[in-house]
Amino acid sequence: MSPVQRFHQVTNDALVKISEHCPPGAKLALIIVTPGEPERDIVLEDQGLDRNEVVSALRRRGLSIDGDNAYKRDLCDAIVGALAMGAQNTNPPPADHWGQRFWDIGREERASSEQLLEALTALTQVAGECEQIASNYSGTIDGIFEHGGDDHEDPSCAIFHRLYYAMFEARAAIAKATI
Repeated sequence: MSPVQRFHQVTNDALVKISEHCPPGAKLALIIVTPGEPERDIVLEDQGLDRNEVVSALRRRGLSIDGDNAYKRDLCDAIVGALAMGAQNTNPPPADHWGQRFWDIGREERASSEQLLEALTALTQVAGECEQIASNYSGTIDGIFEHGGDDHEDPSCAIFHRLYYAMFEARAAIAKATI
């Protein structure tokens, strides 16, 4: 018998003896971790053991979602991917998949952003027309700036000054959102 086979036999015999002293319905799991050599890790578990219960038991004993491990990185990558795919309205998860919730959030956020972009575009169009009207009565932007800008005594000059500078940010936001 090889050392690995002998180990499994001894371990199995020990688990049987331990299980005789467990409360009714309890399930056993034995996990041997070899740091830096995951291929040598060993997981032995009772038939019918719910692995989610194992994780829940570990969490009750201090396992935290904080810290770094591959499982959490993969899970977070899957969530970010579902959000991104939802935002792009592509590659929805299979029916009843846990990622559907995140895909839906991505889709809803994208729809909300599109509505805001449409409203900002319409508002920018109107503000641009108002800016043009105000500029017809106000002279140059530099002259208005030199004479008080937003606090200019002529309301059409103050309006033109505010709209002139607000339009820079609005147009930049629209350009960024439509790239």
